[in-house]
Amino acid sequence: MRTKLPRLLWLLLLSTTSAGFAEFRAGIAVRVVTPEPLLAVSGGMGPSRPAAQKAGELTVRALVLADSETTIAIVSADFLGFPAALGNRVRAKITDIRPENILIGATHTHSAPDAYGFPDGKGGTAADLKYLDSVCVRMAEAIAEALATMRPASLKIASGEAKGKIAYNYYAERLYDPRCHVIQCLGVDGKPIATLVNYAIHPEIIGSARAICSPDLIGPLYDRLLEKGGGIGIFMNSAQGGMVTADNRRPENKEARDWDECVRIGNLLADEALRLVQNAPAQPAPKIICRARTLTFPVDSPDFRAVLASSPLNLGTKDPTTISTQFNLVNLGNAQILTIPGEALPNIGFYLKRNMRGEHNLLFGLCNDAFGYILTRVDWRSFKAYDYVSRTSLGEQTGEIFIEAALKFVAESPVPEKLKE
Repeated sequence: MRTKLPRLLWLLLLSTTSAGFAEFRAGIAVRVVTPEPLLAVSGGMGPSRPAAQKAGELTVRALVLADSETTIAIVSADFLGFPAALGNRVRAKITDIRPENILIGATHTHSAPDAYGFPDGKGGTAADLKYLDSVCVRMAEAIAEALATMRPASLKIASGEAKGKIAYNYYAERLYDPRCHVIQCLGVDGKPIATLVNYAIHPEIIGSARAICSPDLIGPLYDRLLEKGGGIGIFMNSAQGGMVTADNRRPENKEARDWDECVRIGNLLADEALRLVQNAPAQPAPKIICRARTLTFPVDSPDFRAVLASSPLNLGTKDPTTISTQFNLVNLGNAQILTIPGEALPNIGFYLKRNMRGEHNLLFGLCNDAFGYILTRVDWRSFKAYDYVSRTSLGEQTGEIFIEAALKFVAESPVPEKLKE
């Protein structure tokens, strides 16, 4: 015989069973930012190339997480980089999250409009200021919507090697980090709300030379995550510098540079991320600690000085010989996240992860700023293969300055919580 309980008791039982979710909430939102009509696309310093068609849609995505004390936003944008000059415009539009708690990263697609204002060699730039302002508006909208639609949630966090033909180091095939880190937010029904994939790779299968506007492999990654029940996807790049790129190699030194290859690699990375996180233990009430510091770098590169001096975006410095940026250290449950304002070489990534203090250690590369390649002085201009990455870095000391500051930041911050057995 079924016992009928008083309504008050049912409410008490419901609140007890969901108590583990009450302190932690998550929300995610997406905005499409593909320009109409299409704009020229940028693959790095130098002139952009006019785009004649598109493959997939460029998006900005915001994942907002909150515990009883702290709210953070993790934002990903389908651009080569997203400088603080633009990111700060977005932060200024958000009143309910502390500006320093908004982490804005770029997927690093090489098939999107210029967001820096690179010199075009003719005294101008391909950066479309009206378009970039609209991107900032849509990004702020996504953050606001994610914040407004947060709901009780738990987390699953996993790390492991992503297997298969996904990435490799163009300069030295096996010198890259094959680990993929996954953060999945689950609703009280146990179904994924969002899946964050953190992996080191250049999304440059199509590349700017093809005159196609595209999120590259990141678009199919998102489609696959949604198709397979992973909720809305969000991608944060990692230490993919020098030169960790998509493994689109084919026999006889040929490379696949089409949308089908974007789909193949994007689908494979999504499948691997979901495989890794599938059996991870749930964290019903993960604690969030978010800290931010300012770091100043010397700018020794003539190329970077030219960008800082000529960009119409006002990239944040009156003195082109130095530049300052924000970097963050976040404890999220049993994970620790460190942001990197550029493309750190894999050896720097390995070293930082080894000295971080979470059970899972994530690096968000190209986050809050994207100052080109970050390499140590022993690598800077040491090999012919490194001529390009040295030229497109701030300078010889960038890696050492960042490593020292990052390790100090880690040492002076709380240790992430550990999961109970």
